[in-house]
Amino acid sequence: MCEAHLPLGPRPTLRAKPSARVLIVGQAPGTKVHKTGIPWNDPSGDRLREWLGVSREEFYDERKIAIIPMGFCYPGRGKSGDNPPRKECAPLWFDRLLAGLPNIRLVILIGQYAQAWHLKERRKATLTETVRAWKEYAPRYFPLPHPSPRNGFWFRRHAWFGEEVIPELRRRFHEALKAR
Repeated sequence: MCEAHLPLGPRPTLRAKPSARVLIVGQAPGTKVHKTGIPWNDPSGDRLREWLGVSREEFYDERKIAIIPMGFCYPGRGKSGDNPPRKECAPLWFDRLLAGLPNIRLVILIGQYAQAWHLKERRKATLTETVRAWKEYAPRYFPLPHPSPRNGFWFRRHAWFGEEVIPELRRRFHEALKAR
């Protein structure tokens, strides 16, 4: 549907199996991910795996962890980073894919696009406020900022995130993987 708008062409990048217990919802793949076809195969993914306390091998076990971004393909570059996910993707595919994931216990929402789609009017006015209010979205959802190295200032400015949120994220993530 959006091939004409994709500067590098279509290369849907997602992973999921019906047995998955955790769903990670990000924005859209970057150029490194587009080249490899492996989601979160970049420095942002390294930080995300660190937050979760999980090895690369376990992170990419789609029997346990589904990874579905709001936009499946690289959307191109904008003035201050990559463009937002294409608007066609989520309405066309997301509900269909979720219907095939009956065992999801935890949905990790990374960034404003994932939070807007899943939390709708429950989302706060800013990403920071939404992340700070993470307890309000439990037990199903866990909102996070994007783990991009470009967000270093945000992480330094909001020390509470590393001190309070990351330990709880890690606990809930591993608990969801073990749930029956």
